[in-house]
Amino acid sequence: MSQFWLYFRLGLEHVLDWNAYDHILFLIVLVVAYSFHSWKQVLWLVSIFTLGHTLSLFLSVYEIVLVDSSWIEFLIPVTILITAIFNMINAKKKESKNNISVLYLTTAFFGIIHGLGFSTYFKMIASGTDSVLLPLLEFALGIETAQVIVVLCVMILGFILQNMLRVKRRDWILVVSAIVIGIILPILKENYLAL
Repeated sequence: MSQFWLYFRLGLEHVLDWNAYDHILFLIVLVVAYSFHSWKQVLWLVSIFTLGHTLSLFLSVYEIVLVDSSWIEFLIPVTILITAIFNMINAKKKESKNNISVLYLTTAFFGIIHGLGFSTYFKMIASGTDSVLLPLLEFALGIETAQVIVVLCVMILGFILQNMLRVKRRDWILVVSAIVIGIILPILKENYLAL
């Protein structure tokens, strides 16, 4: 049972680590346009992201897919930037008007990219185990739990600002997405120059 908590905690800390805040930024822009009325869509988006993340870890650990880490470090901020720009373009649309099937596909793809970014570290921590599959699933459960925590924080803050302080939904989406873009552009530039 202690092994479960080890990998679960590693998954939890992977997302909630302030030094590696790319996951948090992606989750923020992924769900900023949603309210508690759309909790099922949000849960699907977060779960699809986790599935993509876990799939890429699995493919990488078993060396089915190998990608140069400098490309992954560049593509992670690209996924965050694209999602933030998508929000800004669609900020005026009602929640139910977003093309959710396209969003599900891109979220899965972005999950794959983010998972590849963590594959080297996961290979190191799981190298002493007989089977990587169980630690991978335990790790994925930790990731899913951490993502739900981040998503709940974003949605509660959005609820408070929009319903109690009367901030317009459009303004909430635009401001949050612009802040994330401001944070991610220097990271994108730094990783582009490292290619």
